[in-house]
Amino acid sequence: MTNAAPKSKKSIYFIFATIMLDMIGIGLIMPVLPDVIRRFISDPGQVTENFGYFIAVYAVMQFVASPILGGLSDQFGRRPILLGSLLGAGIDYIFMALAPTLNLLFLGRIIAGLTGASMTVANSYIADISDDSNRSSNFGMIGAAFGIGFIAGPIIGGLLGHFGPQMPFYGAAVLNILNFLFGLFILPESLKKENRRVVNWRKLNPFTTIVSTMKIPGMSLFVLTYALLFLAGNVHPSIWTLYTESKFGWNSIQVGVSLSFVGLIYGMSQSLLTSKLVPKWGESKSLVIGIFFNAFGFLLYGIAPYGWMMYGIMVASALQGLSMPCLQSIMTKKVDVRFQGELQGGLVSVGSVTAILAPLIYTHSFNWGSQSGEYMLLGAPYFVATVFGLLALVLVRKSLKSTPVAA
Repeated sequence: MTNAAPKSKKSIYFIFATIMLDMIGIGLIMPVLPDVIRRFISDPGQVTENFGYFIAVYAVMQFVASPILGGLSDQFGRRPILLGSLLGAGIDYIFMALAPTLNLLFLGRIIAGLTGASMTVANSYIADISDDSNRSSNFGMIGAAFGIGFIAGPIIGGLLGHFGPQMPFYGAAVLNILNFLFGLFILPESLKKENRRVVNWRKLNPFTTIVSTMKIPGMSLFVLTYALLFLAGNVHPSIWTLYTESKFGWNSIQVGVSLSFVGLIYGMSQSLLTSKLVPKWGESKSLVIGIFFNAFGFLLYGIAPYGWMMYGIMVASALQGLSMPCLQSIMTKKVDVRFQGELQGGLVSVGSVTAILAPLIYTHSFNWGSQSGEYMLLGAPYFVATVFGLLALVLVRKSLKSTPVAA
């Protein structure tokens, strides 16, 4: 169900850069965000509270905007939506750097969530230009872009932050505008006019889109699997810092280095292992293996008694990187090209819901484990993530039996 579309390497590189820049842009501002908020308020409790709101509002806006951008791209094409999002993000980062009040800073973050929902369109573009021979590896490139952005963002942001808390915002703006110019001159449209459709906008709210995605024949269990994997995967950004500081006594440098290593392993596993192992094992088998290592890795994180073991666990569980590219590839095969934008919008909305829920789930389980007085229960968030991973494994095995997927 692919669209006869341009398969230029430049197009893949552009999408790769777009997704990587989304992640870099998020990571760039994290090291300086507390200082930015302190420009407007001084009470430490309020700074922490607003820090949480600042993160949450981004996920909320992605949840709202993802199906809208997906629908727009189904009707008008992927290229204009992608380019508009990049230009909008670049202007918005400048706006946040110059924001004179906390309310305007939050307004900028709301706009960032809207433009960041372009992930929907990027996924649709990948689906358009892929076929059975390269679909998994192309989606693996998306995972690699996530990983590289996750590594580079905090490092670049920390370095730029030495020159002032506004500098990382300017850095993110420059990167997005440069990528906009790159795409303006080299990015072809991937969705032919005959494959476009008129979208029913009344149905394009995130809840309706999720429900519609679930109703696609044979899709519901895969979507639930997708949600569970996202819930499990969000344990790291939700609790890693608190967990490693409390259990191993790590400082901020150790936390930052370890998170960069997580991103490195995840990116390498999605880009390298996917292209090497999926052709050999097939998508279905690779998906099951990836989800197993996903759950197994989180269990090991929760029981590890020494900090140095965390690095070994990252390497040992690297096969988890097979899971998401294979799952996305399988789902795109089940949907006609005209509805890829709506599908990807629904999936990004599902991911956004998990990004909202995960911090609540994992911080509460961490508080419970910390207050129990039991050293082993400090790993409670990772035990919860393990359960999510095991449930995903059960669901995907059931869904693959009911709707087998060709290797």
